Amino acid sequence: MIEDLDGRVAVVTGGASGIGLAMGEAFLKAGMTVVLSDVDEPALEREVASLSVTFSDQIRGQVCDVTDNDAVVELANSVRDRHGPVHVLCNNAGVAPAAPILQSTPSQWKWTFDINVLGVAHGVLAFVPQMVEAGIGHVVNTASQAGLATNTRCGVYAASKHAVVGLSEALYRELEGTSIGVSCLCPNAVSTSIFDVARLRPDWVEVTEADDDIQEAFSGVVRDNGIDPALVADEVVEAVKTGKFWVFTHEITKHIALSRFEDLETGGVSPNPQDLTRVTPTNMTATTETNR
Repeated sequence: MIEDLDGRVAVVTGGASGIGLAMGEAFLKAGMTVVLSDVDEPALEREVASLSVTFSDQIRGQVCDVTDNDAVVELANSVRDRHGPVHVLCNNAGVAPAAPILQSTPSQWKWTFDINVLGVAHGVLAFVPQMVEAGIGHVVNTASQAGLATNTRCGVYAASKHAVVGLSEALYRELEGTSIGVSCLCPNAVSTSIFDVARLRPDWVEVTEADDDIQEAFSGVVRDNGIDPALVADEVVEAVKTGKFWVFTHEITKHIALSRFEDLETGGVSPNPQDLTRVTPTNMTATTETNR
């Protein structure tokens, strides 16, 4: 919990677009110095230049590939050396491949887990010891509703986000009794480019033509029906200030997650999140449920 963010320092990975960019801007408005990090150098330079018009003394960008542990350590050390201790870390970099599990490839699994899981672990290992030493800090790990309930054609992504939820819960428990807080962000549909993976996907990641068709379909749904990332960022800022763990962007997410535990009684399988017939209420209104 960090009630007063003014004058503090935040680092956001995956900060050149979507939720990461929105979190960075929200932190800037709260008076923080913000370092946006991303592997997409042109996009990062463009967004930092845009934000510099209003927040020239508060904003900086640093290219970083979160799959490279040495690069993340360098990011942590360079920010500390230039700005002092990092108070808020948002492990937000991620990709969302869409394919049925039996059509997925080993290289898709490796690429997704390298970014979505190891990227978070690298951030935690590089930054949290510095927070512990400074006696203050808060970590926000971006998981997903897919980390609480699975969906068809997103098995690789869902598996990676379940890992982020588990990592976040374990970190929260390990840091209990300290002044370091942890939040786990589990967005539903947010209007971002999360499913536009082809633009940054390495050549060594094997995909099929059918995968790209599914990818485009998911991308269109999120783009057309997702909420504004700024709404998510506002809830993240509130979670940091109040020290709450769970951050849900849609009310339905909690009910979908709870249905999984009902299945423990029946021996069944949780419903597809797109099949809301077993879930009540079926209100998709954007909200945040934070209960830890």
